[in-house]
Amino acid sequence: MALEQIVNRVSEQLSQVLPPGVRQLRGDIEENIKAVLREALARMELVTREEFDVQAALLTRTRSRLEAVEREMKSLEHRVAALENRTDQS
Repeated sequence: MALEQIVNRVSEQLSQVLPPGVRQLRGDIEENIKAVLREALARMELVTREEFDVQAALLTRTRSRLEAVEREMKSLEHRVAALENRTDQS
């Protein structure tokens, strides 16, 4: 759900529970609630599920690449060690 949809839904729900005498100011109160919610949510640095999924996929690919590089590095280290052993035996 988009952040703006959340803000609108929460604002609407809060304005519905206002006492009858205050309901005349509903529009102003809703706008103030929305502003406060937007500010609070912005400070939390929330991301959408889509953004999270994109970053999770990127992290998975990066982790796979790192593991492949580590395997290649170990292979090269073994080859270097084997070459050094041959040189030492000569």
